[in-house]
Amino acid sequence: MAERPVEMSALRDALFCPSRRVFLASAGALVAWAAMPKAGFAGQARDPRFIAVILRGAMDGLAVVPPIGDADYPKLRGDLAIGTPGHEDVLALDGFFGLNNAMPKLHAHYQKGDALLIHAAATAYRDRSHFDGQDVLESGMAGPRASRTGWLNRVAAALPKGENARPVSGLAAMPTVPLILRGDAPTLTWTPPNLKTASADTLTRLLDLYTHEDPDLAKVLGAGIDVEAMARGDGADAAGSSGGITAAFTALASGSAKLLAADDGPRVAALSFDGWDTHTNEGADSGRLSGLLGALDAALDTLATELQPVWADTAIVVMTEFGRTARINGNEGTDHGTATTALLMGGAVKGGRVLADWPGLGQGNLYEDRDLKPTTDLRGVLKGVLRDHLGLAEPVLTAAIFPDSIGVKPIDGLIA
Repeated sequence: MAERPVEMSALRDALFCPSRRVFLASAGALVAWAAMPKAGFAGQARDPRFIAVILRGAMDGLAVVPPIGDADYPKLRGDLAIGTPGHEDVLALDGFFGLNNAMPKLHAHYQKGDALLIHAAATAYRDRSHFDGQDVLESGMAGPRASRTGWLNRVAAALPKGENARPVSGLAAMPTVPLILRGDAPTLTWTPPNLKTASADTLTRLLDLYTHEDPDLAKVLGAGIDVEAMARGDGADAAGSSGGITAAFTALASGSAKLLAADDGPRVAALSFDGWDTHTNEGADSGRLSGLLGALDAALDTLATELQPVWADTAIVVMTEFGRTARINGNEGTDHGTATTALLMGGAVKGGRVLADWPGLGQGNLYEDRDLKPTTDLRGVLKGVLRDHLGLAEPVLTAAIFPDSIGVKPIDGLIA
């Protein structure tokens, strides 16, 4: 009997602690909570969902939404000037901007009116460290290492809790919670499993065993079983390897959406997708970046499909820590830049357009003579969505959610 706790500990680790390799292959993680019931909007039949999607590694916004109408774009971008003569075509948007060919599903949502593209956007951060850039993106502060809590956790804490909020405190299926979700609000984490899920009989016997020997762990295991069943939705086996980046992205999106669509599931969530640091062989038309965009396109469409019952009241924001250089480097890639493209998507979004105060790519228009100049503060975008979609008051947004942003006004008209 003396060795039994060791065996149980190993099994517990296998169930709840995926390795770093598995976590990266899964392309991110869902962290979410149920903090706002329908009663949160008095007199309104609303039950809004909000999802923040982080693209870690700094996405090249000029390759995602190329400014094909800017006369300086072809010469500046060289081999990455998609949408211009001699290069890959792009999907038509508004005549001045195009959309990368790898994202036809997003283009369909744009045409339908539930996708909005925002160009030349950036956080308050102006240096080029991934670590610091992601810190600012997730903390919502004006600079790095200014807060130990994340803005989305502060959003959850500011929302009405209600009687039906799902009790999720203490459940985690990955080693760490990202900064954007650290704070006082209770969190639930879930990632697509990489191994064959234990049988129902095995889980039942484990739960019974832990109930007698480790009651606290039994509670976590029971909650985990409930969450996994909800994420699978139809009870199908959640087994298997990632099957490529598209499979990894879509698996995460599908399970996350099932959790969010459930009546007693979370209402606010964060997902992250890795791999956007394209220093070499970027491949905007047929290569690494194109493949990533195709995977993201499939994941966003999966979210839309799985969230269809609540799509009309869903808003998704897709963002990255900063952009890439306007010029190509010597390795057919791009280096760390400043402004980039953000995206809003959902049935609640007033889409079908590109929002941009375009700074131009001509001589003297680039930031520090190398980057797309930022003209839209991402905090203004987030403030506009959080105010009009989740009902947070402007004083709360400025004082609690995004401190030091008094000069950044919410952007109007983002939510239908």
